[in-house]
Amino acid sequence: MNDTDKFEITDQWILSTRGKKNSVDPHQPYAWLVEKERTISGQVEDIAAILLTNRECPFHCLMCDLWKNTTDISVPTGAIPEQIKLVLSQLPQVKHLKLYNSGSFFDERAIPSKDYERIASLLKGFETVIVESHPGLINDKCLRFRDMLKHDLHIAIGLETSNPVILRKLNKRTTPDDFRNSISFLTRHGIMSRAFILLKPPFMSESEGIYWAERSLEFAFEAGVECCTIIPVRPGNGAMDLLMGKGYFSPPDIRSLEEVTEYGIQLNSGRVFADVWDLSLFSSCKKCLEKRTGRLTEMNLTQKIVPPVRCTCDPSE
Repeated sequence: MNDTDKFEITDQWILSTRGKKNSVDPHQPYAWLVEKERTISGQVEDIAAILLTNRECPFHCLMCDLWKNTTDISVPTGAIPEQIKLVLSQLPQVKHLKLYNSGSFFDERAIPSKDYERIASLLKGFETVIVESHPGLINDKCLRFRDMLKHDLHIAIGLETSNPVILRKLNKRTTPDDFRNSISFLTRHGIMSRAFILLKPPFMSESEGIYWAERSLEFAFEAGVECCTIIPVRPGNGAMDLLMGKGYFSPPDIRSLEEVTEYGIQLNSGRVFADVWDLSLFSSCKKCLEKRTGRLTEMNLTQKIVPPVRCTCDPSE
């Protein structure tokens, strides 16, 4: 599984494996939701997330499926504020907002900087705004947008893995040092950060996936992030399915996600969340799936270790 030298990953190959994109409207977000999250204050509060429609990310990461809801060309100036305004008119009262755009908020071709001031004015009622970015796009634009907001800006960055060999294979065009430097820049300027950590990316066995997810949590917290989200890697984007067919990838087990989440919480270095979206992809046992999902959700909200689920599917039982 870890013989990475025999398989070369390129933009051209990744693009060749894709199916068709979904039909999206540049004047409407492709989704929005409200979810519970344990905030930095220690309270469990509602957080809204707007999934903005915009141009596809220029970084063609091997595991990414967010391209499915993007446009091929830049959206018009004013379209992103229009999308945000549309959702704000329907949102219940919340204090925290995630603006996720299937790429990097600070990518000029995705979200024009001319729209920053209008976006900031729309968000003046929120206490916290969270956006996402590639490490290579962390620069003074972040500071200008923060100053326009006049309240807390948090930036989520995909570390993915601190394993430099596997990170290179993911085609993200970044290194662990790039991540560390980006977090250092944000910390120096008073901007809080969070990291996305992959559980079992391609070219790793189950045990290697656990090991490197735990090392990546340590690396991210040591770099200065306040929060980490663990994302189990899934098939479904074309490239991952082909790698799975060749034996270079298999989805992680839900029990591995539980193990890594426990480890992260026990570090006591910051908040640690497990991504609990569609966990049926990572479980072969219908009897305990709901209980394991509930356990992970409870650990997300309490940041405490919850007693383990016992099931006949567990090898120790």
